[in-house]
Amino acid sequence: MKVLMIGDVIARGGRRTLSKLLPGIKEEFSIDYVIAQGENSAGGFGHTLETTHEMIEAGVDVITSGNHVWDKKAFIEDLSKFTVPVIRPLNYPEIAPGRGAIDLGPIAVINLIGRVYMGEFDSPFTQVDRLLSQGFGKGKPVFIDFHAETTSEKAAMGWFLDGKISAIVGTHTHVPTADCKILNKGTGFVSDLGMVGAIDSVIGIKSEDSLSRFLTGIPTRFNPVNEGRMMFCSVLIEVDEKTHLTTSITRVDRETFI
Repeated sequence: MKVLMIGDVIARGGRRTLSKLLPGIKEEFSIDYVIAQGENSAGGFGHTLETTHEMIEAGVDVITSGNHVWDKKAFIEDLSKFTVPVIRPLNYPEIAPGRGAIDLGPIAVINLIGRVYMGEFDSPFTQVDRLLSQGFGKGKPVFIDFHAETTSEKAAMGWFLDGKISAIVGTHTHVPTADCKILNKGTGFVSDLGMVGAIDSVIGIKSEDSLSRFLTGIPTRFNPVNEGRMMFCSVLIEVDEKTHLTTSITRVDRETFI
């Protein structure tokens, strides 16, 4: 089984890049399932029903999220209805709208959010351990998007789950890391997938907007870069269909012009 996990899709430029490149990548590598981080897909902050359907039409099977999942208030109702394959971090309070995991039948996907520099959430370690102990994803490959700031927290989660799931990838920093590996008990790991967004930017945002905040300390509206040179960052994970453990994890990164 081959699963492609795609980094944070940033605004219109990221969605257009996804639509342009994903079909060819799926064909090139004979991809079975696609999981993409979509919490920045609508104007750089949050989801909408329209951006969600655009990503699905591009070929994405499951859309994960993170700290920006609530930014577009109109989408919260859609999230709570389970009408789209979008999941929010499992370790938000249980009463929060939406779901933190999804079972597609052949595969299962879990979304987590970190606590270091991210906010006050339930422990992602405790929550994912409880879910797996209850039998979620038993007998099938399980993939996790851990939306977190620090590499140490992501690495710790990888070792915590080694041998219990197929693969865990980090998202949130928008910067692709070069540490793809298979842990000792067979779980695939990478610290951060990166992003689908503008190369000539500050993690997808116009450089002048980011510089203004750093130079003056004054809150500034962040506007995404939606045209020009774009990067598509992802990781291809091959899983043994008997053991459900990773046999190969490699970066699949592309560049294009929008």
